[in-house]
Amino acid sequence: MLAIVFLSAGVVLAQPVPEPSGVRTSDTHAGVFKGGAVAADHHLASDAGAQMLALGGNAVDAAVATSFALSVVRPFSCGIGGGGFMVIKFDRDPQHGSLATAINYREQAPAWATPSALAERAESEKASVFGGRAVATPGTVAGLLYALERYGTLPREKVLEPAIRLAQDGFEVDSAYAEAARDASRWIGASAKRRDRFSPLWEHYLKQGKVDVGDRIQVPGQAAAFRLIAQQGAPGFYAGPVAHSLIKATAADTGGVGLTSADLAAFTVRESTPLSCSFQGRTVFTMPPPSSGGIVVVQVLRVLEEHARSLGGKAVSSPEYLHVFIEACKHSFADRARYLGDPDHSPLPMADLLSPTMLATRAGLIDPSRVLPIEGYGWKPEQPAATPRDAGTSHLSVIDGAGNAVACTETINLTFGSYLVAGEFGFPLNNQMDDFLTRPGVPNAFGLVQSERNLPAPGKRPLSSMSPTIVVSESGRAELAVGAAGGPKIISATLLCLLRAIHDRSSAETAINAARVHHQWAPDQLQMETPLFEDAVATELRRIGHALSRTGSIGVAQMVRRSLVGANEVEAACDPRKGGRPAGVNR
Repeated sequence: MLAIVFLSAGVVLAQPVPEPSGVRTSDTHAGVFKGGAVAADHHLASDAGAQMLALGGNAVDAAVATSFALSVVRPFSCGIGGGGFMVIKFDRDPQHGSLATAINYREQAPAWATPSALAERAESEKASVFGGRAVATPGTVAGLLYALERYGTLPREKVLEPAIRLAQDGFEVDSAYAEAARDASRWIGASAKRRDRFSPLWEHYLKQGKVDVGDRIQVPGQAAAFRLIAQQGAPGFYAGPVAHSLIKATAADTGGVGLTSADLAAFTVRESTPLSCSFQGRTVFTMPPPSSGGIVVVQVLRVLEEHARSLGGKAVSSPEYLHVFIEACKHSFADRARYLGDPDHSPLPMADLLSPTMLATRAGLIDPSRVLPIEGYGWKPEQPAATPRDAGTSHLSVIDGAGNAVACTETINLTFGSYLVAGEFGFPLNNQMDDFLTRPGVPNAFGLVQSERNLPAPGKRPLSSMSPTIVVSESGRAELAVGAAGGPKIISATLLCLLRAIHDRSSAETAINAARVHHQWAPDQLQMETPLFEDAVATELRRIGHALSRTGSIGVAQMVRRSLVGANEVEAACDPRKGGRPAGVNR
């Protein structure tokens, strides 16, 4: 076994903190719990959240602890070098009552990021993907601490303890980490210049391209950053030595263009009312812009409600149901490309996009016997592109013993982000600038066509597909929390898991395991996971005009839901596509 240690100058190792009793981590990717549960894409992160529940903390305490732990064990997906979205639902909470809220800590563009700044770089430089110009101001620390201080119950020192322990003691590489490391190693390892440029990542996280399952990775530098955050709050990250490491790493890579102390000081967390809609007698709460996912979730669910009479007896995996779902997604992704951006910088036609009249009209455009040409969904894109596989995002879901729920999706964008690491503190930095429209007429790394509303500007947040979603029963109680990772496939995975849980009345495990499809309008291609691609449903969808392609995985979803069979029990399921396991408490 290799021991991979990311050293930090001056690190003082704290004494290990014993885990609270009562925590149970599932032996498989699904489990049933009586005192609340956490589903994350790594079992050690789920366990960190469950420790907070065992200590008497609520869903927000658990979510924040889980996120900080994910920063350690999923450095290729998320972490304190990135940003995210969180949706919270409280049910008759003593302090907050019956509350639904959305917290936006999506990264912000630095001051240098004018609308043409990245378009002016040579295309071969891939400035929006690799290196210092790809890095937007991280928001995860600000967002997590905002949520914890406003809605949590435990002190941040206690909530950060599991992450500090994991960073110090290390964790074993699993198959998801090893696969992500191989992907990054192929590109970096192909060039001596790249290996030198991204040396910290290459040497420590990738071990010169030789990371194997079972190797142990330790990041005491990240533990040192966590201690500063625990002691000082947000200033422990956005000022002082951690801030200096971010500024130095980005400027050194670009020759002076990067994050500044002013960029870090200017970061703001936005709290707003979630988007919501009714679906099959329930209320669905999801993320407003700059999430595009929430808009698509609401539009697709409302279109499916318009077709409720014809689809009522059909399973989600039937060709009839999938056809309406796919056509609704194509209309919504065309809207995404044409109209969406950061509402703080560009007015968005939200009333029109969510108008019941418009959605009813759109539902009427769906012909059960055929598909439309690509321009039939509103307009024709100039240059659609293929969608790649990606592991640069992570989702977690929580329901606590009191019925509070959190759905939280976080990202550093692409796998291992920009490939830059924050100096001695050892955490990867995002490449979120590529989620902007960096070159008009050219799709981004996910093949997404975008409008000029999503051009970069100082302080602006790029459009996102992240779709944290909570479903609430007629009684007002949180019924399920769900979300996913996987670029634009996040939206499809989130919707299909929700639909199988609600429409098909599937268990969390069955809903997560079921094969998925994805269509984002451009390119005009229906992606299908192998079990569906090899099923008769594919033959019928092909017959009515869908252009099919086989794909290995569509998103990585995590769900916690109230059990369909056990009173006061919570089912939690982590996606076997990435190998997570849930944890919870029984009391």
